[in-house]
Amino acid sequence: MPDIKVYGIKNCDSMKKTFVWLDKNGIAYDFHDYKKSGADEATLKAAIKAHGWENVINRKGTTWRALDEKTRAGMTEKSALAAAMDNPSLVKRPLITAGKDILLGYDEAVFKARLT
Repeated sequence: MPDIKVYGIKNCDSMKKTFVWLDKNGIAYDFHDYKKSGADEATLKAAIKAHGWENVINRKGTTWRALDEKTRAGMTEKSALAAAMDNPSLVKRPLITAGKDILLGYDEAVFKARLT
């Protein structure tokens, strides 16, 4: 089993469900708290490369809506990375790395297929 690292914000509902699922299934993981440690640039770059910035950035959340219209409309891969580094709350949660795999969002079926 590859080393699993979970990135996110501890008090997020999706994160809470993720922790419960991982613990219930006996899956060991390290947690990287964006609020305490900020975002990890290399991980974000890899996630954007694997999934596209449009999927890595949570465009349904309040943090996205708080950005001005010009910033949202002009978002590119480069500006998405910069925005996520400045404000990791923009990143879809959880972001999970498992070896070379990068998973986005809470999805029990994907977790079962890729983490067990």
